[in-house]
Amino acid sequence: MKFKFIFYIIFMTLLANSKGNPELEMKLAACPQSPNCVSSQATDKDHFIAPFKISGKTEDAWKALKQALAGQSRTLITQETGNTLHAEAASLVFRFVDDIDVVIDHNAKLIHIRSASRTGYSDFGVNRRRMEALRSKLQQAHVID
Repeated sequence: MKFKFIFYIIFMTLLANSKGNPELEMKLAACPQSPNCVSSQATDKDHFIAPFKISGKTEDAWKALKQALAGQSRTLITQETGNTLHAEAASLVFRFVDDIDVVIDHNAKLIHIRSASRTGYSDFGVNRRRMEALRSKLQQAHVID
């Protein structure tokens, strides 16, 4: 009986520390119905934005993406794992925070992106412009098409 209990504890510890389902790690949160969000995994045209297609090594694209995000005004990378990244961007005047989530799919050579306002209804296109500016930076670095 004692052996089963110890085995159970070890198994649960290993399970808790495992990376989890890689398929779940590739999913971005869905956009709300409000027009203040864009996502490359959105299924409707109002929220959809094309993912970034990596043209070279995925590692180079990931490094360039982090540099480009860090170079954006009032943007801070707050979390990063091997395949995911979360950043926060604050507006200049009122300091509204937008959340930026990024997932890299090494096999498909795609970077999926999502940018959404935390508050309010409309962002007047700020999140879409931010992601397109990021796309432009990465294209200039020759890491995406």
